[in-house]
Amino acid sequence: MPQETTMSNHTIVNLSRRGFLKTATGAVAGLTLGVWLPGRAQTASPQRIAGPGMAGGEHAAVGDFAPNAFVRIGSDDGVTVICKHLEMGQGTYTGLCTLVAEELDARWEQVQPEGAPVDAERYNNLFWGQVQGTGGSTAIANAYEQMRKAGAAARAMLVGAAAERWQVPAAEITLSDGVVSHAASGRQASFGELAEAAADQPVPEAPKLKAPADFKLIGKAFLPRKDSLPKCTGVAQFTQDIRLPNMLTACIAHPPRFGATVRAYDDNAARAIPGVELVVQVPTGVAVLAQDFWSAKQGRDALKIDWDEANAFKQGSEEILADYRKLAEQPGLPAMRIGDAEQALAGAARVIDAEYRVPYLAHAAMETMDCVIAPDAAGPDGTRGVRVINGEQFQTIDQQAVAGVLGLPPARVRIEMLYAGGSFGRRANPQSDYLVEAAHIFKAAGGERPVKLIWTREDDMRAGWYRPLFLHKLRAGLDAAGRPVAWQHRIVGQSIMAGTAFEPMLVVDEVDQTSVEGAKELPYAIPNQAVDLHSPALPVPVQWWRAVGSTHTAFAVECMMDELAAAAGRDPVDFRLALMDASPRERGVLKLAAEQGDWYGEPLADGRGRGIAVHKSFGSYVAMVAEVTLDGAGGYSVDRVVIAVDCGTVVNPDVVVAQMEGGMGFGLSAALMSEITLQDGLVQQSNFHDYLVLRIDKMPSVEVHIVPSTEPSTGVGEPATPVIAPAVANALAAATGRRLYALPLRVAG
Repeated sequence: MPQETTMSNHTIVNLSRRGFLKTATGAVAGLTLGVWLPGRAQTASPQRIAGPGMAGGEHAAVGDFAPNAFVRIGSDDGVTVICKHLEMGQGTYTGLCTLVAEELDARWEQVQPEGAPVDAERYNNLFWGQVQGTGGSTAIANAYEQMRKAGAAARAMLVGAAAERWQVPAAEITLSDGVVSHAASGRQASFGELAEAAADQPVPEAPKLKAPADFKLIGKAFLPRKDSLPKCTGVAQFTQDIRLPNMLTACIAHPPRFGATVRAYDDNAARAIPGVELVVQVPTGVAVLAQDFWSAKQGRDALKIDWDEANAFKQGSEEILADYRKLAEQPGLPAMRIGDAEQALAGAARVIDAEYRVPYLAHAAMETMDCVIAPDAAGPDGTRGVRVINGEQFQTIDQQAVAGVLGLPPARVRIEMLYAGGSFGRRANPQSDYLVEAAHIFKAAGGERPVKLIWTREDDMRAGWYRPLFLHKLRAGLDAAGRPVAWQHRIVGQSIMAGTAFEPMLVVDEVDQTSVEGAKELPYAIPNQAVDLHSPALPVPVQWWRAVGSTHTAFAVECMMDELAAAAGRDPVDFRLALMDASPRERGVLKLAAEQGDWYGEPLADGRGRGIAVHKSFGSYVAMVAEVTLDGAGGYSVDRVVIAVDCGTVVNPDVVVAQMEGGMGFGLSAALMSEITLQDGLVQQSNFHDYLVLRIDKMPSVEVHIVPSTEPSTGVGEPATPVIAPAVANALAAATGRRLYALPLRVAG
């Protein structure tokens, strides 16, 4: 029987009786390893695999015992990496596989990813405590050592097995490209040939990791992404691909205004649509269930609903901004204090005032919100559970939320993680909104048939959730020599953490830390600083959006720094560098971007401008130089963007470059054209014809330069997004001679 042990940080343990995955037929046997959490005492126990279709067990046979592990080596020589983080286009599967393959010395083509099941005990995000989920650009950063140790432990056990089989010293055995070798005797074996014997080897508690100088894959090789081929060939499974027997597809009519509810509805016309089988009312609206999506949508559109708008929100964006301006006239909750900003402003030789505004934004992922919920087999207590199948980003939160709706123990909600067609934060909803909605529909429909909920693009745009609208009021003072002596920053915008499970962690002294991140930790040595926050409560649903608070704080801070440089008569780069003695990594990316972006080269022609910005988010440092050209008709183009990034130790250089390019492009959409506006409480945008996003013909030439580093790995999925808007705004100021203070950036008018 397994013994209870106390384990040190990231200890590797063999969780099954002999450390193997064996099938009843003996066709596949394998070495399976897990990596446990820091300093936890646990009883190791195998988990029975439920068969194909269950995340984490798709390569196991029905009835086999296997732990929730990170590495599985089969007798077929395949190496499976169980990935606890969602692959939604950011390259997570490639990164996690790289870490294991590096330490295991496996061939890249023999390593394959597999989504982990829901199990916060084993698959938690190490930065989030006992929560399993993906977000905050944490996937590689929190798994870097964990996955390397999993690979290193498997390697050590294979070496031990070979040493015993060949009766040679373990020190004489080498691994390379998936082959275990003993040079002196000429013996060789594949991983699969040794996997069963490796089960009898002791599991190294602290396996030796490679020195960075010995890396063959980490930071050094171009590796084909693990998700590219299945996506290009149609093999990759998204929620839209799921077809279950007897399944119903649901579309839902949401209230046109936030806070409205259903007073009454007439579903006669909806029920007359061929294929429509059921109409049900749920807390968020009225759902139509049909045999296919188109029938469900036609039925939903045929509903006649009388909405009760007694408590509906009816303000528009301009009215919200007017209220925000009144709040910004007064100090808010103190988020940061250094020195006495008020007194320093009173004594400054020159004071600069500015107001910056950013609108609500939709996430607009290519795959709209969708989810499948189906009945599951009964558990040991006879209680039947459910299967949830989707591009799952927030396993722990969503499992608990669905369980709450259906009155089930969380363990009876089995989540299967598929690929997701983008997210940008949307699928990690703190309220589990669309999964809860799907659960209510499933319950109202009787809970006997699988239900697939599909939101249309219009649902995604108009049913929330959004990056909050923010207003920034800034005052900064310069002394007679042009050095900043005072910085006062008042931020007004909705809290995305209030009322969520994350409030205890991320709301400190009533200040939502996500609202002020990037503003309360300036890289600039300004002796007197004050950052205040007002978080008005509005019924407009808001949540994190790619790069969260930095998407608005970087715009305000970096545009203001440029304006201060101009007031001081200084070059914007030199002005910043003079204030960065205590911020060496910001200095590094700023100088690199300036050098590679021809900052000190030939001036651009009239009608063109070059701007720069630098910002730290999610532990990574990014600087950008943007070049723009005015078109003479009130418009402009962004022609070139040079990016410098310091993200610590780089695992996959090509993924870093792709994320810098993609994150910049995502942020450029917000800089140039994207916005959600309200009028009389109604969202004005509905699809990509009026919620504009970057098209390929607007994408600038992009160059990415990575700072070599041995620091711990940090995130790359989000840090490029906040920097492009201020870089473009500063470039436009250089080209036009006037400042722009609101996103999206419009030169005309």
